[in-house]
Amino acid sequence: MPGNGSGSGVNPECVDLTDIVFNPTTKQIALPISYQPIVQPIDNEMTDQGVELGRFLFFDPILSADSTKSCGSCHGLDGYYTDNLAVSPGIDGIVGTRSAMPLVDLVYAENAKQGLFWDGRVQTLEEQALLPVEDPIELHDTWDNVEEKLKRSERYPRMFREAFGIRENCDITRELASKAIAQFERSLINLGNSEYDNVVIRQIGFFSSESAQRGFQFFFDEDDGDFVPDAECGHCHSPPLFTDNSFRNNGLTFFTDETALNIDDLGRYLATNDPNDIGHFRVPSLRNIEFTAPYMHDGRFETLEEVMDHYICGVQQSPTLDVLITNHCDPNDTFRFIDEQGKQDIIAFLKTLSDTTFFDNPAYQSPF
Repeated sequence: MPGNGSGSGVNPECVDLTDIVFNPTTKQIALPISYQPIVQPIDNEMTDQGVELGRFLFFDPILSADSTKSCGSCHGLDGYYTDNLAVSPGIDGIVGTRSAMPLVDLVYAENAKQGLFWDGRVQTLEEQALLPVEDPIELHDTWDNVEEKLKRSERYPRMFREAFGIRENCDITRELASKAIAQFERSLINLGNSEYDNVVIRQIGFFSSESAQRGFQFFFDEDDGDFVPDAECGHCHSPPLFTDNSFRNNGLTFFTDETALNIDDLGRYLATNDPNDIGHFRVPSLRNIEFTAPYMHDGRFETLEEVMDHYICGVQQSPTLDVLITNHCDPNDTFRFIDEQGKQDIIAFLKTLSDTTFFDNPAYQSPF
């Protein structure tokens, strides 16, 4: 695909790149056996060269005004593409109001066509990739300036040529940069090598503990002959992604119809202006959840124990509370009551969703 510049070579500041071979190869993605095929935009299908360019751009602080932070600063591999902070500081030390989301399997959220970010305010990964650069709380640069830095770079003109077929360095644009980053993000797909995948999907062996087995039954309301309460986790965190990519109010904040607009974060309402979306946030995937603490959109819970305490007895009422969200701390409610052992069982099951092979994949690591 040619670049959008003149390609004429008449600008003496532009460098001709046509001696560099442009022959992009289709990126092959090995999906876990339980995953559905992904859908890619026809004008930005993944290539080896495009994904590699996106990986470099994602981890390169050249995208920030002072060259100190990159996309990977807040979405690092060690945290399963988050930074393990409640909220993240930008280049000026100013912190945001929401936790950095893990980016793995994000292509499926995009395919769901309900929007990205915690509130669903953009529809495509290309749109998403454009925003952090000019956000004053994040990378605090301008795309005009970033384009100039990329054009002058010793590395990137060649990579843009190999990925997109630009004819000269002056053809580098923010649109092509965002396409490359989007390609890399679409390539971030769970490898499907967790204990859960082996036991449930491949049907190899058994869970490593009786606690994890009971937690599986709690999670999916599968009593296997012995009654266990329904923890109702699997309704929203449904396999194989362990999210349904919906937006829901999970009872973090109490409010009434009269006080709804006064809460600290209005959630999806900010994107839709629909009062029914107040307090709604994206349902995150639970895959590799033990590595992505702290939890919730604002990082308020530091441990999985705190998360479970919320769902067992901490749910706050509000007009937009999801109908599936309810407290489970009434011992008289035998269908829902979850005791301390039940809490630990569910946590044991959640840890069976961990796939440490993801972190060892060089294609997901920083090139720097």
